[in-house]
Amino acid sequence: MAVDFATLGDDIVDAVGGLGNIKTARHCATRLRLELRDEDKAATDKVKGLKGVLAVVQAGGQYQVVIGNDVPFVYARIAERLEGGGAVEEVEDNSNKSILNKFIDLVTGLFHPILWPLAGAGLFKAFVSMFATFGWLNTESTEYVVLNAASDALIYFLPLLLAISAAKRFKTNQFTSMAIAGALVYPTIVALTSAEGSLTFFGIPLVIMSYTSSVIPIIVGVWVQGYLERFLLRTLPGAIRNFTTPLLCMLIMVPLILLTIGPATTILANAIADGITWLFHVAPWLAGALMGGLWQVFVIFGLHWGFVPIMVQQLSTGYAIITGPLAGAVLAQAAATFAVWIRTKDHDTRELAGPSAFSGFLSGITEPGIYGVNLPRKLPFYFGIAGGAIGGVFAGIAGAGTTTFVFPSLIALPAYLSTPNLPLFFIGLALSMAIGFLGTLFWGVKDPAPVAASEAAEVPAEAAAASAPATVGTEVIVRSPMDGTLVAIGDVPDPVFASGAMGAGIGVEPTSGTVYSPVTGTIIVTMGSGHAYGIRTDEGVEVLVHVGIDTVNMKGEGFEPKVAQGDRVNAGDVLVEVDLGKITQAGYSTTTVVIITNTATQKGVAPGSMGAVTHDDTALIVTV
Repeated sequence: MAVDFATLGDDIVDAVGGLGNIKTARHCATRLRLELRDEDKAATDKVKGLKGVLAVVQAGGQYQVVIGNDVPFVYARIAERLEGGGAVEEVEDNSNKSILNKFIDLVTGLFHPILWPLAGAGLFKAFVSMFATFGWLNTESTEYVVLNAASDALIYFLPLLLAISAAKRFKTNQFTSMAIAGALVYPTIVALTSAEGSLTFFGIPLVIMSYTSSVIPIIVGVWVQGYLERFLLRTLPGAIRNFTTPLLCMLIMVPLILLTIGPATTILANAIADGITWLFHVAPWLAGALMGGLWQVFVIFGLHWGFVPIMVQQLSTGYAIITGPLAGAVLAQAAATFAVWIRTKDHDTRELAGPSAFSGFLSGITEPGIYGVNLPRKLPFYFGIAGGAIGGVFAGIAGAGTTTFVFPSLIALPAYLSTPNLPLFFIGLALSMAIGFLGTLFWGVKDPAPVAASEAAEVPAEAAAASAPATVGTEVIVRSPMDGTLVAIGDVPDPVFASGAMGAGIGVEPTSGTVYSPVTGTIIVTMGSGHAYGIRTDEGVEVLVHVGIDTVNMKGEGFEPKVAQGDRVNAGDVLVEVDLGKITQAGYSTTTVVIITNTATQKGVAPGSMGAVTHDDTALIVTV
């Protein structure tokens, strides 16, 4: 009978003394790590007896419940129950990441819960746009109004959805966050963007931007709301706290966002727009490169709204040259998404990338592809930027532009037919898509390209043997992940690993800090701290590489990951670079453990020869 993770999470909470006894909760690759207010209240024997619990370890002030690979599902239930009480501690620590990577991780993490609805909405929008363009759907009809609203609502009201995921991330009341987001896209607020004359709020100048479909303003707003809300909860009298806290949050945050983020974004956007407009007169190719390369970045930060008045003004004269480079920017991102769809072996990514690329090509809706596919993998997004920049150069030289306001896409290309040098413009579009597609196809996804049978026949036998998966008949060879000395699993200085509760395995006392993949397969688990990696081979063997003992507590210090979840790796590829000295200085063991976490489903697991090894030597032999 399968383990019910929600029930297991509830049972663990009850057995350790209830929610009130849990001070913080997090998880690593295999264990729940709870900090209890009073460990004496925990019924440890009861926890050990729960179906799905492998062991319990009490060490270093932590109450560790060993679950195995399914620990994220159990943790999700516990985090759900603890949410709002300040007891959840995120396991992912990004202290060793750059600001850019932290930003990308934050944005893509907030989009993760809505990726599938966003992809569905984008595809829906693509079909509605296509039907309207081809005259199959009258844009004046009620049918079009209804279908357009149904397909556009999610993207239009995107701040409301992001408010929910941001509230969970920043530990705020999600309904208060939604109220704040709702105010930003409230019809009368949106209408103020076209109001004539200056606006004020109690005498303070009010500069309004459009917050529909925006991303950054609500994320920043909810982040600030979290601090304000926690301050109010601590200071307000209990008799009025429950209703006064959301009241004050809405009262303070909505004007604050409108008075700060709106003006800041609008001023910056207008400055950029004015600069690029001037550049179109001085160096059209450079202006095109900037517009094409940075357009999707402008969209992410909401800066693109500053260009809309210029587009409208130019269109009033019959031709908007500033829109010329945008087609290449959009199509390059769609092409990069399409390349991921072709190349990746990850089923979920393929399911998302396919419709996302389709909606990008047909309707210019790139949000699903950017936030769900390209931006998390970084390189596809960068190749899309590069393609957009090159296409923008050609668009600028060609004098490309539109005669009507359209969302750049394949079906909107007729709006560009008044371009003075149309062939040059189309050459630029082709190059944009080629760079986004080919760059991603060959370098943007780590899945290895399949080798055709005819090509395989031409490979020398020695080369084929060197590149083949490490399997011999029904045996899967698991290599040592590091140079060092193999030790029996029972000698590993961790009672859970040593007991075999996690599965059969082996330890390595490392002599160098480079950690290699012991098998060929797909990364199914990575920890933000960089200390543990789960890999599933094509034969279904699940291998856990855990660098050091209790190194999750280092929160990424000394670890430089080289792979991400979903990546395809070959045996011998580098997983992470580790500073062994920092582990030792922090007081932890550097012993690295290799565990077959699904040992029970294998026919047998045998260790290699104990003693000195390199990362090419056999550590375990798994009979499947």
